[in-house]
Amino acid sequence: MFQQLKTVVSGAQILFVAFGALVLVPLLTGLNPAMALLGAGVGTLLFQLCTGRQVPIFLGSSFAFIAPIIYATQTWGLPGTMFGLFAAGFMYFVFAALVRWRGIEAVHRLLPPVVIGPVIMIIGLSVATVASNMAMGRAGGNQVMDYQQSLLLAAVSLSATVLVAVFARGMFRLVPILAGVIAGYVLAAMMGLVDFAKIANAPWFAVPHFITPEVNWAAALFMLPVAIAPAIEHIGGVMAIGGVTGKDYTKTPGLHRTLAGDGLGVCVAGLIGGPPVTTYAEVTGAVMITRNFNPVVMTWAALFAIAMAFFGKFNALLQSIPMPVMGGIMVLLFGTIASIGLKTLIEAKVDLMAPRNLVIVSVVLTAGIGSLELKFGSFSLVGVGLCSILAIVLNLILPRAERGPHDGVVEGQDV
Repeated sequence: MFQQLKTVVSGAQILFVAFGALVLVPLLTGLNPAMALLGAGVGTLLFQLCTGRQVPIFLGSSFAFIAPIIYATQTWGLPGTMFGLFAAGFMYFVFAALVRWRGIEAVHRLLPPVVIGPVIMIIGLSVATVASNMAMGRAGGNQVMDYQQSLLLAAVSLSATVLVAVFARGMFRLVPILAGVIAGYVLAAMMGLVDFAKIANAPWFAVPHFITPEVNWAAALFMLPVAIAPAIEHIGGVMAIGGVTGKDYTKTPGLHRTLAGDGLGVCVAGLIGGPPVTTYAEVTGAVMITRNFNPVVMTWAALFAIAMAFFGKFNALLQSIPMPVMGGIMVLLFGTIASIGLKTLIEAKVDLMAPRNLVIVSVVLTAGIGSLELKFGSFSLVGVGLCSILAIVLNLILPRAERGPHDGVVEGQDV
C-alpha cells in the first residue's frame, strides 16, 4: 500500500517538473492550456501502449512547433493548423519505418549534425522578435501594456528563471520556468495587472474546448518537415533515459516503437486542438535524481495531467498570466534552444572550414532568420520547414571531399 502511494506521489512530482514547459507552449501560441494537458496525458498513455509500458518517459508540449504554429494560425487559421499538426505526426512513422528497415545509422546518414544543428538554431532564433516584443508589452506592432511595467515584469521573470536554473539544487533545479512564472505572476498581482474576476467566474469543472481540424494540405506540407527536429530529439531523449536507467531502449522495446508512440501522441494532439508532444529532458533529469525507474510513475503523471485539463479555474488562472511575464522567460528559452543547436555542431566537431558544411549552415541560418519564403501558388514554405528541406537537400547533393592532407579527417564528413 505504501509503495503504491509512493508511486502516485512520484507521478504528481513528475507532472510538477514538466508543468512549466508543458503549459508554456499553448500560452505562447494562443492554444488552450487545457488541451496541452489533455494531449500530454493521452499522448503519454498511447506511448506506453505502443512500447508495452517499458520506458519511463513523459510526453509534453514541443517547443519546436512554437514558431510554426504562430505562423500557421495567422496564415491558415487554427483548424487548418491542427490538420497540419496531425499530419506532422506521420513524419515519426516514416522515421520508425526507416529505423525498422535500415537501422538508426540510416537516420544519422540522412540527418547528420550539420543538418540538425542549424535547424535547431532556427527554431529558437526565428521567434526571437516575438520574445522581445512580449517582454516589452507589444503585440501586433502595438503597445498593449505599459512599457516600463512590462520590462519590470519581464526582468523579474527572467531573473527568477536564471537564478533557479543556475543556483538551485536537486529537484528545484528542474523547474526554472515554473519559478519564473510564479515570481512574475506574484509581482503582476501586486501591481494590479492580473484580472482575478475571470478566475472567480470560471467554473470548477469545465470540459476543454476541442478544435475540429480542417483539411488543409498547404498547412500539412508546411508542418511535415518541422517534425524532423523533434523526431531527432526523441531519439536523443530515448538514448538519454536509457543511459540513466542502464537499459538499451533502442533495442527493447525498439526505437521504431518509441518513435511510433511519440508520433501517435502528436497525431492525437492535432486532432483535439493541442500542441504536439515530445520527450521531456526535465523528466529525464527528475528520474536521474529520484532513481525511480518505474514506468508506472509516468502513467500516474499522465492521469493527473488529464484530470487537470478539466479543472476550469486552474486553466483560467493560466490564461490570466500577463504577457510580459511569459516574454521574459521566452528571452532565455528561445536563446537556449538556439544554443542547443550550436552545441550539436560543437559536440560533433563539425568543421566549418569545410566548404560544404559552411554552405549548409550559412544558407539555413540566413534563410531562417531572414524569413525567406518559397511560394508555389497558394502554397508557401517558410521558417523551420523550409530550412529543414534546404539543409537535407544541400547535405545530399554537395560533394564530400576526400581525406585532408594533415589531420586525416574527412572534410565535410557526416558528423
